[in-house]
Amino acid sequence: MAETKSWASVLRWAVGGWRASILILLPGAVALEYMHQHPVLVFGVAALSLVPLASLLGEATEELAGHVGSGVGGFLNATLGNAAELIIAFLALRSGHTEVVKASITGSIIGNLLLVFGAAVLIGGMGREKQTFNRTAVGANTSMLFLAVVALVMPALFELAVFGKLEEHGEVIERLSFWTAAVLLVSYFASLIFTFRTHKDVFRGGGHLHVPQLGRATAIAVLVGATLLIVVASEILVSQLEFVTKSLGWTELFVGLVIVAIVGNAAEHSTAIMMARKDKMDLALNIAVGSSTQVALFVAPLLVVVSQLMPSHMSLVFHPLEIAAVIFSVGIVILIGQDGETNWFEGLQLLSVYAILAVFIFFLPGA
Repeated sequence: MAETKSWASVLRWAVGGWRASILILLPGAVALEYMHQHPVLVFGVAALSLVPLASLLGEATEELAGHVGSGVGGFLNATLGNAAELIIAFLALRSGHTEVVKASITGSIIGNLLLVFGAAVLIGGMGREKQTFNRTAVGANTSMLFLAVVALVMPALFELAVFGKLEEHGEVIERLSFWTAAVLLVSYFASLIFTFRTHKDVFRGGGHLHVPQLGRATAIAVLVGATLLIVVASEILVSQLEFVTKSLGWTELFVGLVIVAIVGNAAEHSTAIMMARKDKMDLALNIAVGSSTQVALFVAPLLVVVSQLMPSHMSLVFHPLEIAAVIFSVGIVILIGQDGETNWFEGLQLLSVYAILAVFIFFLPGA
């Protein structure tokens, strides 16, 4: 295991290559907000700064995981894989943007399943007749996603059955959402045991042993630093949400489901596509489908639980269009994943479904 010799080399590692944009984008976002520039400009620069910051956080997590063994390392990668997205959602929830948070959850799920997976399959399949992957691993992830679909659908069905319309009805729905979230969290941690302990050989295909370039203490320091910078960028992003939606005429549902979801997962998107292009479809699928599973079974229920400590409580009652989008997304991924093979045309189909859903969300009238 290599130990980085100086903080200068750590800095070169952290902001080398395209991540050097952090040095321009984040200070730029801070300066633009301080000078009270147009909210759309501030929002855009802050959103762009989150892309390299999320990449840095992911790299630091992988560095730390390389020091603690495969079991704990896998847990760290799985749990912190959506840390940037979780930070954005937490700050938005604290500011009362509950609909944006809920939309970013469903947006992340369908974005990973359709946009990321679709782009990976399309680009990876170019010049190849087909690509293969581990059906067992994909099946385990999609079965967990089906559990998430049940958790998304049942609160809405309960409201329709009991109250006759989809409106949040106070304490009853809050209690149902809380206990549903608790079940999802238990299922999530059970899935980690299944993946990294009892059936780790099943999920090992296509993986690689990461040799860390940073020492353990340095990796922790970079991880903490990246997290703090993401908090700064996310604070700026969230502070402009209301002004941006009014200025551009976008609904909170569209901003959360498309814009925030894409920004929060942008670093993972590029990694999945790169892995698919190298014909490492198991890794690409693990990033895309695995990330959706983490959002559905960890991020969403955790936000429901944490929201109980805030003025604005979050429930698991979602807009019918969001529910339909998640069901369609999970369904088409299950169909494509049945034979353990993909081709570029299937990737195009996934992207087409995503585009159709995004268009409908865009034209959905605001509340």
